[in-house]
Amino acid sequence: MNARKAPEFPAWPQYDDAERDGLVRALEQGQWWRMGGDEVNSFEREFAAHHGAAHALAVTNGTHALELALQVMGVGPGTEVIVPAFTFISSSQAAQRLGAVTVPVDVDAATYNLDPEAVAAAVTPRTKVIMPVHMAGLMADMDALAKISADTGVALLQDAAHAHGARWQGKRVGELDSIATFSFQNGKLMTAGEGGAVVFPEGETEKYETAFLRHSCGRPRDDRRYMHKIAGSNMRLNEFSASVLRAQLARLDEQIAVRDERWTLLSRLLGAIDGVVPQGGDVRADRNSHYMAMFRIPGLTEEKRNALVDRLVEAGLPAFAAFRAIYRTDAFWELGAPDESVDAIAERCPNTDAISRDCVWLHHRVLLAGEPELHATAEIIADAVAGA
Repeated sequence: MNARKAPEFPAWPQYDDAERDGLVRALEQGQWWRMGGDEVNSFEREFAAHHGAAHALAVTNGTHALELALQVMGVGPGTEVIVPAFTFISSSQAAQRLGAVTVPVDVDAATYNLDPEAVAAAVTPRTKVIMPVHMAGLMADMDALAKISADTGVALLQDAAHAHGARWQGKRVGELDSIATFSFQNGKLMTAGEGGAVVFPEGETEKYETAFLRHSCGRPRDDRRYMHKIAGSNMRLNEFSASVLRAQLARLDEQIAVRDERWTLLSRLLGAIDGVVPQGGDVRADRNSHYMAMFRIPGLTEEKRNALVDRLVEAGLPAFAAFRAIYRTDAFWELGAPDESVDAIAERCPNTDAISRDCVWLHHRVLLAGEPELHATAEIIADAVAGA
């Protein structure tokens, strides 16, 4: 690959005086946990309103958000949860840690989101939840999945770890009549280093109240007698993290608009490179939050893809190999896995197998850079692919 000057991308995480002021505000209020301060309460109200939800519950991380949501939805031993075979492992492990069996199903070859036909074929009398993951901020086919849910009586849980601020046909995540979870891990579109949230639509107040108890060791908000109404754990977010997230939320929409404009350019540049296919879209997903800039090099072996990523990183790009198919990880088989072999799952998940083998993604800070940096990025990728 020809030596080129590495593009300069904005740093991530980003912060300014709003985060500094928030941290001082949390410090000086005198109480640093959610039961004594007001930063977490304020963030929950603001985050729920921003996503069209009736309630939001802030928690320690996105994995805990999934576990908590699944638990209050009745997931446990004897139940199954349908998840994309192509996703981060937490989508699967959250259900498995509750004693449920995770059933991986295939994704669409272009969007990398759940294939509704594969979902419908995987539903059994034991299926408790269908979990779409809005891959890279592109929302899954919520129309088709909502119909499957209505026809089968199986609830939907949106894993929106990538989809802060995303919309489906004008509707925000919290307006789609299903519970959803978010992550605020360091690389996410909003971050406090770690953190997560569960949002609840209208009609799910009882589950919200149960989730509050379970995330706080079973203690009601006003408990001063250690009553512990139900079994739970400590998943409470702290006041400092919430103060940072309030500032992050305030600039979310502006950053989404920039990323959307930049992805329009970058996807065109990538599509012009021989052998490169950018992640596809769906016109109904009318607001993509663009957590990752993803593309495939169909036909590339996993070994060559990994070598390609190494060359991109050496050239200064924040590039990563795509998620490994969950059924090809050791962790998947440690807990509640289906009574199938790896080969059997792979046979019904050909798109997942291909995508996990030949897909590359760039961190979203690339999409906050200027047009010259995007042109330079595409040139570096073109050189690397040509030499793959």
